[in-house]
Amino acid sequence: QVQLVESGGGLVQAGGSLRLSCAASGSIFSINNMGWYRQAPGKQRDLVAAITSGGSTNYADSVKGRFTISRDNAKNTVYLQMNSLKPEDTAVYYCNLHIFKGFGAASDYWGQGTQVTVSS
Repeated sequence: QVQLVESGGGLVQAGGSLRLSCAASGSIFSINNMGWYRQAPGKQRDLVAAITSGGSTNYADSVKGRFTISRDNAKNTVYLQMNSLKPEDTAVYYCNLHIFKGFGAASDYWGQGTQVTVSS
């Protein structure tokens, strides 16, 4: 029943900015992590940034100082503000929701992905 809908991807010049959004709907438990992963052609899918329901954040070293993750718990939405974009940021960006249900039970959900292309 859980669905993640991403938006905000596109084509930008190096040094430009984009803001990605991901809205979750369905049976969303209050204790959860939301994050952004990215995958370039021929590469593995890697964590870009994550944020807990309490607001704690974690970033990949490659995006620290340039990207900011935030969330609106009332809207079940997570954002990724991407500044000073580089060509190596080009990838499909995927939204992730990790739900903690208690007693060790958890569920993972993924968005459809949104393309970010940074030209030089």
